[in-house]
Amino acid sequence: MSDWLHNLSVPWMAIVVFGFTYFLAMLVFMAVAALSTKARTASFKSISAGLLPVLGVIFGLFVAFTAAQVWSASEHAATAVSREASALRAVILLAGGLPPEQEARLRSLVHDHVEEAVAVEWPMMARQKASLKAAPAALTEALRLVISMPVQSPGQQTAQREIITALDTALDARRQRLILSQSEVNSIKWWCLYIQAVCELLAIALIHCDNRLGSAIAMGLFATGVATSALLIAAHDRPFTGQISIAPTPLLQIMPDKG
Repeated sequence: MSDWLHNLSVPWMAIVVFGFTYFLAMLVFMAVAALSTKARTASFKSISAGLLPVLGVIFGLFVAFTAAQVWSASEHAATAVSREASALRAVILLAGGLPPEQEARLRSLVHDHVEEAVAVEWPMMARQKASLKAAPAALTEALRLVISMPVQSPGQQTAQREIITALDTALDARRQRLILSQSEVNSIKWWCLYIQAVCELLAIALIHCDNRLGSAIAMGLFATGVATSALLIAAHDRPFTGQISIAPTPLLQIMPDKG
């Protein structure tokens, strides 16, 4: 689905999705109404009403499978951001066991990483342009600093080991959020979802072709359900894009002061 739709606010996205779905329903209704001559009405009416629940169940399964992908990606993305923030918070706390100069340097590097993640990486993730090619400069330098740091006591040795582990966790969590920023429902799934919806709308229109008002009401109700499902999926489709997206709040909460 295109970027402009994902970047809309939820009310405007609802207008677009509902408008498109109702437009499809209207086209189906008008096409069947135009074809429903006296000669064809009997043939249309011969279609079994038992077809409707079958098509509805298939549509429901499409929605469930698509929504499961969206919820899973969103949940994993939120978890990755929380893991990164927790790991960086551990680095800040463990840095207290280091000499003052190294502690200040480490806190400054964590600050720089959070600042870059919020100002640079988040907008790139929203546009699905974030890449794993470039390593985070601040975290990479922090890792080199800690590894090359001479330890003078068992306590500093323990702190060094734990900081390295926490930095590795933060780097892995960052990789995960960058990968998950590319997640979205592909166009084939959207096509299949709406083709199945059109099949159901067509079946409703054909079965109720002799009752225009009843057909319009039934098709309107089903179209509303389709639009609601599509809106729910589209609003959460990309974890880091749109009004309902994952914000860098956990990282900002643990961001240390610039040393």
